[in-house]
Amino acid sequence: MVKIASWGRLSNDPHHVVPLVEPRYVSQQLGDTLPGVVFGNGRSYGDTGLNPGGTLWSSRGLNHLMEFNRSTGLLRCESGILLGEIQKIVIPAGWMVPVTPGTQLVTVGGAIANDVHGKNHHVMGSFGDHVTRLTLLRTNGETIECGPDYRPDWFAATLGGIGLTGVIVEATLQLRRVPGPWLETETVSYEDLNGFFALADESEAEWENTVSWIDCVGVRSNRGLFMRGNFKDLKVSTTALPEPSGQSKNFPFVPPVSLVNKLSLRPFNDFYYWINKRKTGRQVMHYQPFFYPLDNLHNWNRMYGPRGFYQYQSVVPREVGKDAVAAMLAEIGQSGQGSFLAVLKTFGDRQSKGLLSFPQPGVTLALDFPNQGSRTLELMTRLDAVVREAKGRIYLGKDARMPRDLFEAGYPRLNEFLRYRDPGISSAMSRRLID
Repeated sequence: MVKIASWGRLSNDPHHVVPLVEPRYVSQQLGDTLPGVVFGNGRSYGDTGLNPGGTLWSSRGLNHLMEFNRSTGLLRCESGILLGEIQKIVIPAGWMVPVTPGTQLVTVGGAIANDVHGKNHHVMGSFGDHVTRLTLLRTNGETIECGPDYRPDWFAATLGGIGLTGVIVEATLQLRRVPGPWLETETVSYEDLNGFFALADESEAEWENTVSWIDCVGVRSNRGLFMRGNFKDLKVSTTALPEPSGQSKNFPFVPPVSLVNKLSLRPFNDFYYWINKRKTGRQVMHYQPFFYPLDNLHNWNRMYGPRGFYQYQSVVPREVGKDAVAAMLAEIGQSGQGSFLAVLKTFGDRQSKGLLSFPQPGVTLALDFPNQGSRTLELMTRLDAVVREAKGRIYLGKDARMPRDLFEAGYPRLNEFLRYRDPGISSAMSRRLID
């Protein structure tokens, strides 16, 4: 038994870890170790990939790129390969994974199981919009090939299905053309939510990537920094532009208390806002610091101390978005708790293909909260009330404590999904929300 934690480090329970390394042997491994759940690279924040006291099927050994057509951009790979490992191969050839979350250190299987989204939802949708085929292995030994145009019911159940329909062993992705690794970016400051929504509306037509940092502990207003970017075809030499060094830093230890606390939050947010406000305007950036600003600091989750942290990400419909976000920020302000990493952005007017996919048209707010026990749980219960009234939902890939009634209300296709559930798969999340 090996102790395994998710990215939020809220628990560290023993698991029986079974490495999956050869697709031809996976079926036998599953049958010998039921029930279990797949564990990829451990970047989910909550309990979707945990099975305390039980089996975890580790997929990182299934990390082979099997076929890449440089003319069409079709890429076939095993499910345990990281998005970052793919990017290193395909970007020099003029292609890129169309949708990635805020880290590229996630597996393809995890990206499918959580139907991850990025900064370009209004243009590119979610990850599943670019999966053309996947191979699903059921714990009874059955192999199911599916895609958006072949057995689409199985595809819809597996996309965003948090690993509960079977083990994804292989996938084919349609990559997108890019002129190179550079983007033209612009950072614009705003003073309140009206400013954010005005920038979001004006940016959708001309900017592919949009995202905002918002100060959730501001006293007078919810000021923020709105960032937008488009891939840029540089006709001139890029020798003068700063490329990432490739050298990553590491957060070396777990401090005895969270470094995110009432003493550090306000000074940090003030510093972050004013230092970046001085950098507003346009610049050319490499894709890595623009899309994945925290990937260069390994183990940054340790900064929250031995008790770990919760991430709370919701989406609410656009028509009630400003009021709902304002209500949530007010609750956070009154609680005296807050987040360094408060991210606010909009989703486009498009529906996800997965039965349990998170993205929907609207506004999404994501925040990290140090685990302060009942105090933090009570705050998130109050945030739940806002989301429930707005008819929104909570992101399963980041959740560790959502109540079952909010899950059922936010995911109305749950009963349809349950028809495709694999009875040999069980996780801490499935037992908390479904079983």
